Amino acid sequence: MGQVSASSTVLVNAEPEKVLSAIADYRTVRPKILSSHYSDYQVLEGGQGAGTVATWKLQATKSRVRDVKATVDVAGHTVIEKDANSTMVTNWTVAPAGTGSSVTVKTSWTGAGGVKGFFEKTFAPLGLRKIQDEVLANLKKEVES
Repeated sequence: MGQVSASSTVLVNAEPEKVLSAIADYRTVRPKILSSHYSDYQVLEGGQGAGTVATWKLQATKSRVRDVKATVDVAGHTVIEKDANSTMVTNWTVAPAGTGSSVTVKTSWTGAGGVKGFFEKTFAPLGLRKIQDEVLANLKKEVES
């Protein structure tokens, strides 16, 4: 078993504070930026930043669906989602970049062992990066409009 991770970055033409606030808005912004890979999204507690608890299904592949129950924390310019149903952790980090911001989303989890783990470590990040890229593009559109 080893760590499996995937990350993607986008440049957004908006102040870091505005971008961070949008990322931490699980009630209004998050449902608008999720890709078609997400379903059954709902906020159970909170809705803005630390203390928020949200659930969704993530259809990673045709046959792989994750039931996620994320508890949110915020540390500096990073929004952290920890899944209660697995070892998955997603960090959304916002940094100044010129007149705007860079946003990096990184998801990691403890992968399977053996042959299955080899394939997971090889192919899961590729699929997850495509999903992350789509969500980040949607975030960029939402914040810049």
